[in-house]
Amino acid sequence: MKILKSTLIIPVRFSETDAMGVVWHGNYLKFFEDARESFGKEHGMEYLDVYGKGYFIPIVKSEISHKASIFYGEDALIHVTLEKHESAKIVFRYKVINNTTKQVAATGMTMQVFMFVSDRTLELIKPEFYAIWEEAQNWIDG
Repeated sequence: MKILKSTLIIPVRFSETDAMGVVWHGNYLKFFEDARESFGKEHGMEYLDVYGKGYFIPIVKSEISHKASIFYGEDALIHVTLEKHESAKIVFRYKVINNTTKQVAATGMTMQVFMFVSDRTLELIKPEFYAIWEEAQNWIDG
């Protein structure tokens, strides 16, 4: 059994910082998005795969706790872990580390649900394709 996780390094660009040269707080959600996309590529469940099965997976909840700064020219190291759930939702946990200082800069969570592309209604039962994918991963909750 394995924990489903992924790691991504993002160089901080000038456009991602505020007047103090610190990563602007709103950009952490972009870092989370980049980490989810990287996770999907690594584990074989990308957004276009989900869309191809007839679903959107919108974010319905997000949380961020800011702990330390990351500055322009430094790298953000993002660890993302998928939580195991029986219900029809996808929950990721994040740890963002300043790769220069090794300090935890932020922690966070996002929750996504399955929505039918056809009529934009909520799917209340975990879609079969996703349940099959989960089973094939042979994973445990981290």
